[in-house]
Amino acid sequence: MEFSRRSDWSRRPNALAQALETRRAAGVGWLDLTLSNPTRAGIDYPEELWRALETAKGRVYTPDARGSAVAREAVCAYYAARGIAVDRERVRLTCSTSEAYALLFKLLADPGQRVLVPRPSYPLFQYLAGLEGIEVGSYPLRYGDGRWSLDLDLLAAAIDERTRAIVLVNPNNPTGSYIGAAERRAVEALACECGLAIISDEVFYDYELDGPRGVSFAAEGAGLHFALSGLSKVLALPQAKLGWMVVGGEMELRTEALARIEIIADTYLSVGGAIQEVLPQLLAQRSRVQGEVQKRVVANYNLLKNRVGAAAEICTSEGGWYGVVRVEGVDDEELALGLLDRENTLVHPGYFYDFPAGAYLVLSLLSERFAQGVEGLAHFLESG
Repeated sequence: MEFSRRSDWSRRPNALAQALETRRAAGVGWLDLTLSNPTRAGIDYPEELWRALETAKGRVYTPDARGSAVAREAVCAYYAARGIAVDRERVRLTCSTSEAYALLFKLLADPGQRVLVPRPSYPLFQYLAGLEGIEVGSYPLRYGDGRWSLDLDLLAAAIDERTRAIVLVNPNNPTGSYIGAAERRAVEALACECGLAIISDEVFYDYELDGPRGVSFAAEGAGLHFALSGLSKVLALPQAKLGWMVVGGEMELRTEALARIEIIADTYLSVGGAIQEVLPQLLAQRSRVQGEVQKRVVANYNLLKNRVGAAAEICTSEGGWYGVVRVEGVDDEELALGLLDRENTLVHPGYFYDFPAGAYLVLSLLSERFAQGVEGLAHFLESG
């Protein structure tokens, strides 16, 4: 019996995973600066949020491949609060952003075709695309003048006859770089010229750190574009399993895309009815939840800059939950292993996120024990 090639991934643990397993076996813990699960980060959630979840019944099943009207209206209200007009007919619900990617890859690409994703960025794209039988190409983000930005010439050079979509992460995970207004216009013009769709992952959009917030692709524009988000980050509720996409662009393209999405989604009907029922009440708590998360990540980001900035370069992060540290002249995996060994502190090496040559470390800004971990990182870097 044979399994599919699309599920044939290497399961060999990397050196950092092996080091952690050795520690587990020995009963030795560590200070985790990679924690990205907000429900384990000591965030103070409002009781109203839990009560809303407890009242979710879903006793009557009324399937709608688009998502319920009530839930889609709640998504529209979320964007209206940010000054973006979204009609509910442009909104489609999914159970997660990952599912939205899978759905859109089915919509836009045939097996053997490909999508372009930013580099560095979140490593999940290879798996999501591979499961749909499509390939992933990349375009680089460059760091200069204190910010990460895309190079339009290199993006254009990465496009070939098999390319079907450009994926943007806005702000990017983990570099924290937003797409600005000029960048949006340039990417839209390029996508229209080449007949490509744009997928903009905006799950971290609300969490501004250091610099002007970018522009959302939920706002109408040219060509065909999709803005993705969901409760995992908007309400720091990954267990709620509800995401959405906003479809925009030229009317003819948008109408056809929405019709096809509805058929694809109807074959799964994956979004739970109960969570859709209480979405308006959940989103009503957005400012309180985000205020708690924002307070934590901003304080930790400033602490990182102030304590480690003299020993290494802290790359500017405009938004999101992550900090990036650049160290000259060393290997990032060796650096992460040395930090774990000497300071009992876990960070991610940059190669996990496909950073360019040079040593980059990625730290989650959510940790309650961030100050202790950053002190260990500073001591490690200062001692050489």
